[in-house]
Amino acid sequence: MEKLQILTESKKYPVFIGEDSIQSISELLKDNVGAYSKLLIITDETVASLHLEVLQSYLKENGQAAVHIVPAGESCKTFKVYEDCLSFAIQEGLDRKSVIIAFGGGAVGDLAGFVAASFMRGIRFVQVPTTILAHDSAVGGKVAINHPLGKNMVGAFHQPEFVLYDIQFLQTLPAKELRSGFAEAIKHALISDISFYEYLKENITEINDLIRNQDVLIYILKKGIQVKADIVEKDEKEAGVRAFLNFGHTLGHAIEAEAGYGTITHGEAVMIGMVFALKISIETYDIPFSLVDFISWIRVLGYQIEPTQVSFEQLWQWMVRDKKAVQNNPVFVLLKEIGEPELVKLDKTYLQKVYHELFSLSN
Repeated sequence: MEKLQILTESKKYPVFIGEDSIQSISELLKDNVGAYSKLLIITDETVASLHLEVLQSYLKENGQAAVHIVPAGESCKTFKVYEDCLSFAIQEGLDRKSVIIAFGGGAVGDLAGFVAASFMRGIRFVQVPTTILAHDSAVGGKVAINHPLGKNMVGAFHQPEFVLYDIQFLQTLPAKELRSGFAEAIKHALISDISFYEYLKENITEINDLIRNQDVLIYILKKGIQVKADIVEKDEKEAGVRAFLNFGHTLGHAIEAEAGYGTITHGEAVMIGMVFALKISIETYDIPFSLVDFISWIRVLGYQIEPTQVSFEQLWQWMVRDKKAVQNNPVFVLLKEIGEPELVKLDKTYLQKVYHELFSLSN
């Protein structure tokens, strides 16, 4: 089991990655959480059916943990599900010394973390991610639910006590979820390190390559987490450089919202957003990057890059409500070169032109 350290202004905590690392959860709770009154596992229907018994079997010595099961995917990040989690926690007798275990993908981690952040003004929680996507979302302390008018609009910054990543859970992921998670790994490479990007292109030539080679998978997870950790250490609450982690997300979040949360996965929407941002970056900074080659590679991996039957005008309404927007103008993360991101405010006319050029070119 490998260990990374996350250092933020408010907290320092470890991330553990390895095969069968879930076997160590009781010991890690003891070492990193200490005394607590009660455990609550928040998980979703899919993860519960596949892996809940495994988690529970390694928590036996910790007493009976309460379990609350929520809908799978982004459909769990609603006010109703959030309220149900709080009600369940109250009914189960959780108090300020209780601990929540977020057991699932990025959506469950966001939801459970926000429940922990707000229950009795904040209690401790642990991230036990079960998707590749969660290598991004489980680290850094951003927790939130969605509002009908925007993604992750209601939330908090609340760091976990530790993150426990057992890569065996990733073996059951369908291709759609592998693509969703790998998009975030590509994002980490593009904003940080061209050699990491080249490593991904060389080693992942079809999407199932992600789970065929344990060493490659662990390297990708570690590298992605380290990229995020380095940024979060400088800017925990997104006052500046942490916004670079939103590369591809301005358009991506708009596509998710317009399609209906859960219709398209987060990572697949972000991939469309990255293609869009790459085209603008190439035009703006004349960076030596082949968008045609990039699109060819991701198509082989199974990504669809056209936001089907969605007009620019529909997406614009979501983009102006993005959390980075300034005075109703979207702010995009662009690349001056691979590994050198910056924030740029762009006007509607130019964005619309690029949108139509790009998605006619990609057909």
